[in-house]
Amino acid sequence: MGGQKFQYDESGGTFFYFLLSFLALLLIPSTYYWWPRQRKNDRSNGDKECQCSDCEKKKLILLSNEPWKVTKQIFIKILLISGWAILIFLAYKVSQFDYEYANFDPYEILGIPLGSSQAEVKKAYRKLSLILHPDKETGNEKAFMKLTKAYQALTDEDARRNWEKYGNPDGPGAMSFGIALPSWIVEKENSVWVLGLYALVFMVALPTVVGMWWYKSIRYSGDQVLLDTTQIYYYFFHKTPSMPLKRVIMILAASLEFEKKHNGEIQERPTDNEEVPVLIKQLPNLGEKNKERPLCYGYSIKARALLHAHLSRIELPKETLDKDRIIVVRKCPYLIQEMVNCVSQLILLAYARRISRLPSVETIENTMKLCPMVVQALWEFKSPLFQLPYINEENIKCFTSKKRHIKSIQQFAQMKADERRACLRFLSDEEYENVLKVVSKMPLVDFQVRSEVIDDEAPTVYTAGAIVTVTVSLHRRDMGELFDKKVESSGTEHSEEVPTLAEGDETSVEKKDEQQQAPKRPVWQKQQKKTKKKGKGPSGSKKPSAQPSKSTALVKKGGEDAVIKEEPKKAERHERADRSDMDDSDASDDEREMPKYDRSDSEDEKKDKNSSIDDDTEWEKFQSRLAKKEKVLEGISKKSHSVHCPFFPDDKQEYWWVYICDRKSHTLLTAPCHITALVDHDEVQLKFTAPRWTGVYTFAVCLRSDSYFGFDQTHDIKLDVKEAPEVPTEHPQWDLSEEEEEPECGGSGSEFTTDEDVEEEQN
Repeated sequence: MGGQKFQYDESGGTFFYFLLSFLALLLIPSTYYWWPRQRKNDRSNGDKECQCSDCEKKKLILLSNEPWKVTKQIFIKILLISGWAILIFLAYKVSQFDYEYANFDPYEILGIPLGSSQAEVKKAYRKLSLILHPDKETGNEKAFMKLTKAYQALTDEDARRNWEKYGNPDGPGAMSFGIALPSWIVEKENSVWVLGLYALVFMVALPTVVGMWWYKSIRYSGDQVLLDTTQIYYYFFHKTPSMPLKRVIMILAASLEFEKKHNGEIQERPTDNEEVPVLIKQLPNLGEKNKERPLCYGYSIKARALLHAHLSRIELPKETLDKDRIIVVRKCPYLIQEMVNCVSQLILLAYARRISRLPSVETIENTMKLCPMVVQALWEFKSPLFQLPYINEENIKCFTSKKRHIKSIQQFAQMKADERRACLRFLSDEEYENVLKVVSKMPLVDFQVRSEVIDDEAPTVYTAGAIVTVTVSLHRRDMGELFDKKVESSGTEHSEEVPTLAEGDETSVEKKDEQQQAPKRPVWQKQQKKTKKKGKGPSGSKKPSAQPSKSTALVKKGGEDAVIKEEPKKAERHERADRSDMDDSDASDDEREMPKYDRSDSEDEKKDKNSSIDDDTEWEKFQSRLAKKEKVLEGISKKSHSVHCPFFPDDKQEYWWVYICDRKSHTLLTAPCHITALVDHDEVQLKFTAPRWTGVYTFAVCLRSDSYFGFDQTHDIKLDVKEAPEVPTEHPQWDLSEEEEEPECGGSGSEFTTDEDVEEEQN
């Protein structure tokens, strides 16, 4: 290492290496991310977009939001093209630099063949020196220096031997490391400017940028919502556990994002003193006389009035209140999602006994309901058909006449083509095509539910306190598929094998699950073989009012389908008899004469096959869990399908909420899962703890849209909760204290309501 030399680049040639690598590191990712390109959706859906007047107004609003978009794209293109041109020039300079300094061949420079004599070398040198000497008119100092070096390398025996052996006339030189920066950086005359640049970058600019980022990050949550706004949500939802929809709108309007001090986009004009009171007079039940803070503040009342006007589709002054409405409405979906998160967190805290009041399911559902209201600019009591273009109060009667009872968009899509056109006969052909374009892009979701206890020997047996995993599978299609299917209609009723969105058909999904998993029957059918039913509550058992005889069947009225119970022993006898009859009838004479040891061997082979099948299913489950974990690590996408919402001033994607609740006790079992990437298929898992007391419980798995009305679905699941096995307490480490706090509920002490409780209330 003693022969190493570190020196700055005097000529500036190696400085090109630094510029080339630095510029390449900047240009390659910048070109990939910032090169202006047209979206695939814009190119493919150009002819499929709605051309109604409201959608055309929305396009103008989106263009006005980015007035310098075209100029910005042109500037980015020019900047990137210039950078690539400089990169190509630097690459050429570096290649020339390598060729000049790396390829030194004295025979090639002198123009003589390899192995020439000393006389031929001298003759060639004299001839070329007369041409390349600097004193001549055709002279070239750089070329003459190379010529002299080549002549010395071939005339001096030591130099010639070094060149043949080491490739260098001077012999094996010391390894030198050059710093690819020009030498003027360390010169005394430029030291002040260099230090000033370092101080400006590392002591002023960098701390300022980091400080601004830190100040902004500590004020906002992960979804870019002010933390002070989140505190307001927590306070009001804890104060009012059961909150109606109108009060949810008041809480939303009180968000600090609508105050000028916290949001620079908000404008306070002198005309607000005249226009806002006039608007308030047009809006009934606004609640402007509420004295709660910050609900009574001026910014909150103005935002509330703008939201009511938006939901009522009232035209506002274009240059004043309408601009404020656009700013308020654009931020509402993010704020509503934060409200849902706050309510779900409060419910989890209530389960953990950290707060006393438990928000009801109606509160969180009213909050979710507000999101499609804002996106579609409709009140909750309006018909979902108002989401279609050209449909207003005057022509809505065409759907609800005596001949037709169309109440949902899916029913409209299931109509025959001639009936559909006759229903919209007041529209022109172009307007009718726009309606079909909008309907064809709306979602048609197949909603399937499966419940089990993972990592248990009997995954379909639910014990008290077990962790129940509910797997929700969502398959999304376009509603335009209903146009091509034949629909058998009789009168006003339409029958087709298509999942009903609003009702949530339970039996069809159960049949699909039974076909896919034949050996697994629902739990509430397995337990029907018992004659005695274990009671609920800590006292032990509860006797029914009237017990049927063992020979008769007990029909229970707990759900839509009747469930029949039989005596277990008789059922087992019948099953064994049927199996023996089947075996005897199917078996051949050779099989009947088979020795006993052969039959036992065949049974062992069957057991081995069954065990291998079980191992394969377990391995598939393990692989699916790994795939889900990898999907979570990849990140959550925010792109699904664009929503037709001409009154919402921004591009909106289809998002969904999935959660489990108990309708009878008005409680939420799981936090709502926000699905933001339902393009074709998605699957989520919801986990909750089974009730602590035995009995049959009915829970609802709900799917809610944050963009459309009339697309919500509900699927009921029944759990037959049985007693958990006793935990051995012989070991001192397993001693469990029996002094546990009882939940604040009456009756049996369960936080949920069983089907028996509902029957008793009805009787």
